[in-house]
Amino acid sequence: MYDIASWALNIGALRGASYADVRIGGDRHRALSTKNGKLGSASDTESMGIGVRVIADGAWGFAASEDLSRAAVEATAARAVQIAKASARVKQHDVRLAPEKPSTAEWTTPMVIDPFTVSVEQNLAVLIEIDGELRSVRGVTLAETNMNFRREEQWFASSEGSKIHQTKYTSGVGYAAYAFAGSEIQKRSYPTSFGGQWQNKGYELIQELKLGENARRVGEEAVALLKAEQCPEGIFDVILDGSQLALQIHESVGHPIELDRVLGMEANFAGTSFLTLDKLRSLRYGSELVNIVADAREEHGPGLGTFAFDEEGVPAQSTPIITSGLFTGYLSSRETAAMIQCERSGGTLRAEGWNRLPIIRMTNVSILPGSQPLTREQLIAGTDSGVYLETNRSWSIDDKRYNFQFGTEIGWEIKRGKRTRMLKNPSYSGITTEFWNSMNAICSREEWVLWGIPHCGKGQPQQVMGTGHGAAPARFRGVKVGSAYRGNA
Repeated sequence: MYDIASWALNIGALRGASYADVRIGGDRHRALSTKNGKLGSASDTESMGIGVRVIADGAWGFAASEDLSRAAVEATAARAVQIAKASARVKQHDVRLAPEKPSTAEWTTPMVIDPFTVSVEQNLAVLIEIDGELRSVRGVTLAETNMNFRREEQWFASSEGSKIHQTKYTSGVGYAAYAFAGSEIQKRSYPTSFGGQWQNKGYELIQELKLGENARRVGEEAVALLKAEQCPEGIFDVILDGSQLALQIHESVGHPIELDRVLGMEANFAGTSFLTLDKLRSLRYGSELVNIVADAREEHGPGLGTFAFDEEGVPAQSTPIITSGLFTGYLSSRETAAMIQCERSGGTLRAEGWNRLPIIRMTNVSILPGSQPLTREQLIAGTDSGVYLETNRSWSIDDKRYNFQFGTEIGWEIKRGKRTRMLKNPSYSGITTEFWNSMNAICSREEWVLWGIPHCGKGQPQQVMGTGHGAAPARFRGVKVGSAYRGNA
């Protein structure tokens, strides 16, 4: 593969590129789902190709091809240079890259069971069994399950001398039960909503999640929500479960720290950012308990943002984002790091596949657990009056990531340290910095989970990628709680 990459690098140099890198990628994806006891969908797809990125006349150019013949590869590299030179005619400034030493490396996701060695028939048997368990609950109207596996293999080479081969495996699984009554629909999901739990692991993830053991409870809660009390409106102490806190991090921390948004280079889907450069190391983002890192290293855990090197050969790093409540870092690339005079990229340039230009993406943006022992039950026991909110149902946030509203599938009233009645259609809202400054407790490591969000969209053309967010249940004081749904789906 490196011989193929050298064809592109050589043409890039001959045509006038001052820098070039090549990504040759192979991608396999299996996706299965069921709906009410029947097969919903099944696919097993593969693709392979090459993407060439160059700087010529101080501007970027990118081209890709699924043809790996020498003639096609050289033509692709020549096209990338041609695009760069055309772009240079309207450039505002020359592209500069923060320095990075070349690397030679091999890396593969640590795993126990290669998911592609488990047959489709076995996969479907697991899903059908869960589907049946959900539908065995009287009142469940619709049951849905899904299971996904992906293998991404990539060879990276650059004109600076890097040669990096990485293979990443991803597994994901989840299910949901729906209960319909008149115009009302209630839903409960497991392990969390919007596709369930995803991690960079093998088939062992499917075995670890206790899918069958939780199916009946999930179905029963969906039905019970139809008769549950409406969530009250007012100012309450709120405890977010780990998966909801993970999405809160994604939307109100992860997106606004993307440096391309801050610099006005990117505004698709999630808008820009309130975190202008003057706020770095001066903004009080949260309380003293808020410590958030962007960590792509293997030792952080099997997150969807875990790798050895990013898409321009920068090693995985841990970047402090919020340190004891103070805003301390951005997600950066070699180009954006140079633009704000940083000595080195944070290593967060990623692409959906070989045919997409890499852009800044979240890695594993995680809140660190509390330093003192604290379980979820102890957190609830220490709350006199509040609401426990679990499993995301909806989210809305403005184009600078400052004002937000989230809805969850279920809530539980807390009275005198005990979880009491079930509440339906709960929502909460706030201002990003006020919300994070109100955090006054977070559970310790034993409650911390590295959650996967597999469908984060960004860019034009859109790139959909996975991100990781480690979180433990946490409590926030004085949050505005209400009913975003008022009894209707």
